[in-house]
Parts: sequence; structure tokens; C-alpha cells
Amino acid sequence: MNIERTSEHSIDFCMLDYQCSYLPEKKTRMFYRYMRHASKEHVTELIRRGWRRFGCYFFHPICAGCSGCKSLRIDAENFTFSKSQRRVMKKNRDTLIYIRKPSMTRDHLDLYNRFHKHKSETSGWSYTPVNSHLYYENFVDGAHNFGKEVLYFIDERLVGVDLIDITDDGISSIYFYYDPDYSKYSLGTYSLLMQIQFARQLGLKWIYLGYWVEGCRSFAYKMNFRPMEILDGFPPLEEEPQWRLLA
Repeated sequence: MNIERTSEHSIDFCMLDYQCSYLPEKKTRMFYRYMRHASKEHVTELIRRGWRRFGCYFFHPICAGCSGCKSLRIDAENFTFSKSQRRVMKKNRDTLIYIRKPSMTRDHLDLYNRFHKHKSETSGWSYTPVNSHLYYENFVDGAHNFGKEVLYFIDERLVGVDLIDITDDGISSIYFYYDPDYSKYSLGTYSLLMQIQFARQLGLKWIYLGYWVEGCRSFAYKMNFRPMEILDGFPPLEEEPQWRLLA
């Protein structure tokens, strides 16, 4: 692990190469920036340049010989709901939604672990139960005044948790997990449709979707939310990011 102290407020480092979860035949390496106190304005500029956030850690890939990870953002302002997406909205007409500062309860941990155990059985994900320390570090810490959680309830039961950042120009999707017993409600799609609704209500143009890798099945759903733009690479703060419309 290489560490470089960039200022009294941040530390840059990268981990050693490890197997890529998107392209199993390749190795990946992540560049990290730890910031204990990050302003909304600074986070906005990082997200616009393809960075992601978990807790106080901001990151993007720096893989040797591979540039497969591309950043995506949905044009929420010009998005049009498809027939299937309108059906998802209708299925969830009685789903209750609460937006608040990220938190951690036993229900959060149980739901997170149930979701990941299901994914390990159906999609081959590696599975290690999350503990309270790791969950807090990844999803509660570092939220400041821009990080939120969107809680989804059906029949008074917590069935989905969507972690997001609300930046100056959009909403950044951090992570979503749900109850596999409620798969018929298409909660993953519903959560993104609700992000689009939230962005419009707040007068924000973009939904930052994180990464897309061609050929990776886990990302296929992202292509259903157009119009969208794509960003090649991770430009430094002194350069303006060059997003382009995805055909």
C-alpha cells in the first residue's frame, strides 16, 4: 500500500492489485483519498470527475493496462419513463418512503446480510456478514450535510435501503440493497426512478450511476435509463470533465 499525505485534511493511497469483480480475468487497483471533512462543493467536483464515495473514502480505479470502467450519469431532466418503468411505479404505489441522514440499526444489518447472502447464492457474489463497525464506516460515516439514506417500507417492513449523495448538480448513487423476498416489486429499478423524481423536485439535472463495464452482466440494467452521458477516465480537478452523450 502506497500512502501520500496531500494536506492536513486528506490522505491519498492505493492498495495492491487484486482480482477484478467486474472482469474476473483481470486485476484491479483502486486509488483512494481519505477525507475526514469533505465539503459538498468539493464532493460535487469529485463526483463529476468519476470518483465514488464510501464513508470518508473517495476512490476510482487506476488499473494497469485496462480502462474498462466508464462513469455514467442519467439526464434526469429529460428522462422519459418507459411502459415497464411505469408498471414498476404502479406496483409500488403503496410503498412508503422516508429520506433522512444515514443511520444503522439491527434492521439495516439484517437486511444487508440477507441481500448479500441471496446474491452469493444466485449470482456468485462473495459473502461475509457485515458487522456494525464496517457498516458504519462505509455507509454512515462521512455523510455530513449531503449524504442521505432512502428507506423503503412495505407492510411496515423495511425492504430496501438506498444510500445517496445529494450534490450541487445531481444525485450520486452510492449503494442499494433490498429484501430478496420482495423481488417482485423490482425495488432496484424503483429506487432509481425515485432518485430521478427527487432530482427533478430539487431542480438537479443528473443521476450519477457509478461505473459501467462493457460485458459485465451486473451493470446491464443501467442501459435502461436513457438519455445518459458517459465519461472516459478520471480527469484532475484542474481539468473540466468531458462527458459525452451515450448513443
